[in-house]
Amino acid sequence: QVQLVESGGGLVQAGGSLRLSCAASGSTFSINAARWYRQAPGKQREFIAAIGSSGSTNYANSVKGRFTISRDNDKNTVYLQMNSLKPEDTGVYYCNAVGTYSGSNPSYWGQGNQVAVTS
Repeated sequence: QVQLVESGGGLVQAGGSLRLSCAASGSTFSINAARWYRQAPGKQREFIAAIGSSGSTNYANSVKGRFTISRDNDKNTVYLQMNSLKPEDTGVYYCNAVGTYSGSNPSYWGQGNQVAVTS
C-alpha cells in the first residue's frame, strides 16, 4: 500500500522557519503533482501551495512570499519551506500527491503534521 509520510513539524516562535517533508513510500508510486493544505482547530482545511510535474508552483495569498513548495524527484519527496512564520500559521499540515501507481493515477494523503507558532 502506498503511503505518504510527513515529517518536520513542531513548535517554533514567530519569525522562525520550518521545513516540512512528504515522502512517498516504496518504488511503485511516482509523484506527478502535489499540494499542501493546513487545518486550524475548528476550522476548514485550506489550500496552501501546489507544485506541478514541470515544477510550476501556486500559493495561497496568506503564505505567498513566505512559503516555498519544492520537490526532489530522485527522492520522490515534496517539501514545504516555511519562513517568517506567524501565529496564524498554526495548524495541522497535510500533503496530497497525485502520481502513477500500477497503471493508474491515484492521489494519496499524508497523515498530517502539527505546526505550532508562538508569539
